[in-house]
Amino acid sequence: MPSRLLLRAALAATLIVAGCTRPEEGPIAVSAIGGPPRLLNPSREPLDAPSAYLLQTTAQGLVRFDADGDITQGLAQSWIISDDGLRYTFRLSRAKWPDGTPITADQVVARLKAVAAPGSPNPLKPAMGAVEEVVGMTDEVLEIGLKAPRPNFLQLLAQPELAILRGGAGGGPFLIARQTGNAVRLTPPKADEESDRRPPPDIVLRGEAAGLAIARFESRQAALVLGGTAADLPLARAARLPGGASLAFDPVDGLFGLAFTPAADGPLAGAEVRQALSMAIDRGAVVAALGVPNLQARETLLPAGVEGIAAPAMPAWAAEPMPARRSVAQRSLAAQLKGTRLHLRVALPDGPGYRVFFAILRRDWAAIGVTAERVGPAVPADLRLIDEVAPAGLASWYLRHFACGGGLVCDAAADQALDAARLAATQDARRASLAEADRILAGDAPFIAIAAPVRWSLVGPRLTGFRPNPFGRHPAGELVRAAQ
Repeated sequence: MPSRLLLRAALAATLIVAGCTRPEEGPIAVSAIGGPPRLLNPSREPLDAPSAYLLQTTAQGLVRFDADGDITQGLAQSWIISDDGLRYTFRLSRAKWPDGTPITADQVVARLKAVAAPGSPNPLKPAMGAVEEVVGMTDEVLEIGLKAPRPNFLQLLAQPELAILRGGAGGGPFLIARQTGNAVRLTPPKADEESDRRPPPDIVLRGEAAGLAIARFESRQAALVLGGTAADLPLARAARLPGGASLAFDPVDGLFGLAFTPAADGPLAGAEVRQALSMAIDRGAVVAALGVPNLQARETLLPAGVEGIAAPAMPAWAAEPMPARRSVAQRSLAAQLKGTRLHLRVALPDGPGYRVFFAILRRDWAAIGVTAERVGPAVPADLRLIDEVAPAGLASWYLRHFACGGGLVCDAAADQALDAARLAATQDARRASLAEADRILAGDAPFIAIAAPVRWSLVGPRLTGFRPNPFGRHPAGELVRAAQ
């Protein structure tokens, strides 16, 4: 029996035993692609899609994203930004921990400071380097001071990596009712006695492999599949969707491409070889194979328009047609390698979409005399996939991936420009320094940009409140907003 049929048979047996209800009634069944959902501290452990969704649902930050990706109230009921953009003052709502004790400003301050603590692996730690101080003013008021004005700072604070936790518990809005295996039942906050609005339904959140999540959705035993990437997009495209269901794509931005690992010597230590490998790739073929609406090929590290930088630094070869690029790349490699043949190890996670991506890479590099093999993420490699959504519209987020000390190819001059951007007194000065860092890195070619990341969901007809948005965040309390 084909593996896909085995998945469906196993799922059907599981559902019969469990006596699950159909998704049109009762709790909303959400399948997120990944491991079992766990309420993790992101300053200690990385988040996959199930744990990120659990965290954003049960442990919000000072602010959060609404269904459209706009900033709205989280733990803070209000905030004031100073005229110079350096001081953010937040007044907390009367939120409580699950044990009923109030959430205080000092507790929030402690959690935010932990993000920047030595040894913290929180992925937003570099971006939070713009923070000068975080101070509790009263039990209900705290203030965040920045070293220099930072546009889109609230977008950072809305990410689940900056959720407020205490003792492995969050401050809502949903509460964990129970957990069984890889499924967690979440209940919404109690409705205000004076409100005539119905509370949102419970959520049953599962973390599971893409194939099982899709099979559950096909069987109408899940209303939503989250956490899809380019890796498993072919599985989603092959799904037999129920009537009224859709495959939705979030218009996210970020990094999707290959980063060079540093080498003290060898052919990849030279920028000319890295540039040759980059110019030989037919990015249009990759985008066409993915088939995502509005997805555009990209040769630049920065996307156009990020933080007011309208014209990211383009590599010198970007305007050349593909045959000319490959001809130049082949001559450049011949001059640099002096008769030796280059063999690349490319670290990619598994998944049919990534395998298609690698097949195009291998074909294009073979055209210039380079061989390549795909290896697992934990294996030593020459290039590694980066597939990350940008948490905010900040050019520094992209550029600091290639700061020295990060384990990838870097340039000290680019680091100096980034340091100047962090302390710049005006937005114009900041943009000038960021553009300088971008120009330096474009010449060094530490990264082969391909396109924006791909993030997809399967959405059932019940979820009329679901909205694709630029951050791929879909709050549990708004999934059926329009239907209530």
